[in-house]
Amino acid sequence: MHSLAQEIQCFSKNRLKKQSTRVTTVTGKKLLESRSEDGEGEEHVDELEEGSGCGFVVDDSLDLQVGVVRPFLLLASQDAAHDIDTLQKYKVSHVLNVAYGIINLFPDQLVYKTLQILDLPETDVTSYLEECSSFIDQARGQDGVVLVHCNAGVSRSSSIVIGYLMLKEELSFDDAYSQVKLARPSIRPNPGFYHQLQIYKPHKCFK
Repeated sequence: MHSLAQEIQCFSKNRLKKQSTRVTTVTGKKLLESRSEDGEGEEHVDELEEGSGCGFVVDDSLDLQVGVVRPFLLLASQDAAHDIDTLQKYKVSHVLNVAYGIINLFPDQLVYKTLQILDLPETDVTSYLEECSSFIDQARGQDGVVLVHCNAGVSRSSSIVIGYLMLKEELSFDDAYSQVKLARPSIRPNPGFYHQLQIYKPHKCFK
């Protein structure tokens, strides 16, 4: 089992996803800021020209689709977690952030728990399930609504939600995966997470 420190040490930052933000300055100049997912490293800024015909289209659309897995359990990307209108629409009270290096924007309004999980096949995602499940159940016990997110809402967060259903509701992997995919069709745990969850045996004493 790798510790988080070991995973980070052997992790190449060029494998992190990039984030891009379109910015319009007070003078009307349009810029595109790019940085790695962990928020560290070099920041790159490109000036955008209207109708410049530069040969590519920047996809700066937000992914605000929220998967309702249970009335108290939601799954989404960081875009939804950073959009206050979406959070209020779904009556989110708690946020479980399992991304690496993604900040929590509304600490005065929501209850956060952050676990920095690397989206690598060798990361032991099942080792986080009990702690995450405790937080989800804590929110549920307070009649709250938990939004679970990572960066894209595709691999890490979906794996945590699938594991929660297996651990707390005793669903099989196939049933849990199907229900989560129905709620958010874009999910795709990385191959390592997928295999770990397939063979995951929840501890009976924890339920």
